[in-house]
Amino acid sequence: MKVSELMCRPVILCGANDTANTAARLMWEEDVGTVLVIGEDGRLVGIVTDRDLCMAVYTQGRSLESILVTTAMARDVVACRPDDSIRVAEKSMRRKMVRRLPVVDAERRPVGVIALNDIVRRTAQRRSDSGRPEREFVKTMGAICRRRRHPGEKLEVAVPDSC
Repeated sequence: MKVSELMCRPVILCGANDTANTAARLMWEEDVGTVLVIGEDGRLVGIVTDRDLCMAVYTQGRSLESILVTTAMARDVVACRPDDSIRVAEKSMRRKMVRRLPVVDAERRPVGVIALNDIVRRTAQRRSDSGRPEREFVKTMGAICRRRRHPGEKLEVAVPDSC
C-alpha cells in the first residue's frame, strides 16, 4: 500500500514568520495537532505541533501572539513521498520517534500528512486471522512511544528574565 492511499489532505500550512497564534488558530479550526510550515517558495521548512506551541509559551514566557512559528517549530523534519510504501513511512516514524510525517513532492512541497492514526486504522482493518496486530505496526508503536528521557530527569529550561 502506498502513502498516497492513506495520507490526509488538504494540508494545513502556515509560514515560518506567522505567529504561533496563527498556527494555534489553524489547529483549532481544522481539528488537527500539527501544521506544516513552509518558506516563501512553498517548500517545507518545518513542522509545529500543539505541544511545540505550549512549550514555546512556557519556555519563552510570552504569548502566542508574540512568538513566531519559526522559534517553536521543528526544523529537522523527516518526510516521505506519496509513492513510498506504508512500510517506508513506518520505518521513518520509528527512526525519528514521530507520530506524523509530512508527505512532499519532488520539490519538497507539502501534498499531505500521514499520521500514526492513519496506520492504526489500516492495521485494525488488516488484522491477521489470529486477531493480533501486524508486527511492523507493533514495532512502530513501541519505538514512537519510548521515552526520550527518564521521568524525573531534569531538563534545562532557559526562561527570560522578564517572566
